[in-house]
Amino acid sequence: MSPHRPAPTANDDEVLVASWASEVQAETLGLDETLRRTDLVLDRVCAELERQWRSRCPEAADVLRADLPEHLRSWLLPATGKRLRPVMCHWGWVSAGGPARGVGRDDTVTVCAALELVHLFALVHDDVMDRSDSRRGRVTTHVEAAEEHTSAGALGDPALFGDSIAILFGDLALTESWVLTGSLEAPLQRAWADMLRELVQGQLLDVTGAAARRRDLAQARRVARLKSGAYTVQRPLLLGALAARADADALAALEAYGGHVGEAFALRDDVLGIWGDPERTGKPVGDDLLRGKATVLLAEARRLLPEDIAERYLGHRSVITDADVGVLQQLMLDAGVLEQAEQRITHEVDLALTALDHVDLDATGVEVLRSLARSIAWRDA
Repeated sequence: MSPHRPAPTANDDEVLVASWASEVQAETLGLDETLRRTDLVLDRVCAELERQWRSRCPEAADVLRADLPEHLRSWLLPATGKRLRPVMCHWGWVSAGGPARGVGRDDTVTVCAALELVHLFALVHDDVMDRSDSRRGRVTTHVEAAEEHTSAGALGDPALFGDSIAILFGDLALTESWVLTGSLEAPLQRAWADMLRELVQGQLLDVTGAAARRRDLAQARRVARLKSGAYTVQRPLLLGALAARADADALAALEAYGGHVGEAFALRDDVLGIWGDPERTGKPVGDDLLRGKATVLLAEARRLLPEDIAERYLGHRSVITDADVGVLQQLMLDAGVLEQAEQRITHEVDLALTALDHVDLDATGVEVLRSLARSIAWRDA
């Protein structure tokens, strides 16, 4: 397996999701149906929110062009992201034999919808913390609300207003995810709570690590695993398997697979954050460098760059500026940081695929998971 496998070249997210599934006729096992039902659940969530919102206050919120329930709908429907978390949840359910035994379809759909809501919560709050201007090719919530404040000539600080609206919006999405999962059985609720705890802890370590200019590899991997890999791949996969009432061996195998694919996902995220195409990723390139994020790539750069250069750009007193981004990108390339990352991604994929061997899982589900591991690891967005 080459460490420089080319990324998929899908033109949009729907094509990318379809390509993951097409090799094994995914539609026969209901991925399309799961995603369709997920949309129906999200539509009902938004409709009920809109109804309750108006029953409590018939007037729309001041200053904003769209009240929070309408804003929620505009971000959730129609789907604009890769829907990776629902996809992983669905294939966890299939791989653990849910369709074959006729169990867990409704719980899987509920979890898929809740995952979309909690992902939106995470993105919106992350954008505030990172001061990001764009997400998925559109203006971020806090920036949009600040612009609306300015346009309305409203009282107060536009930036503070925008941050406040975005925090409330993220809180709303998180609340609705909890409402959806409240009816699930205890094992699913425990796994859901663990996922959210990991996400919050990972985000905290990300913020504090950047502030402390952390550049140690162990901490960087820990942040990537908790903040990104676990809640994107591993936990959704396990939630689907739990919905299928998987046995201990199946859960252990899927947990190992998900952990390694999650590491590969997080590493690819870091690579795209430094060298990706903004037209494909929907985010400005170089933001991770400017914010001095405690990423695996910066930890590797601190180790691989000549000491004087590493100290200048990544030392304890260093601050990376806009003018430094292009220079540092090239220095990291020349030092072999990208090559090291690609080798690590390949290694994680190999470990993930091995974890699926010699376990009693649905054969078609396993085939899809093998394809997903490669698509996730070598994606370009």
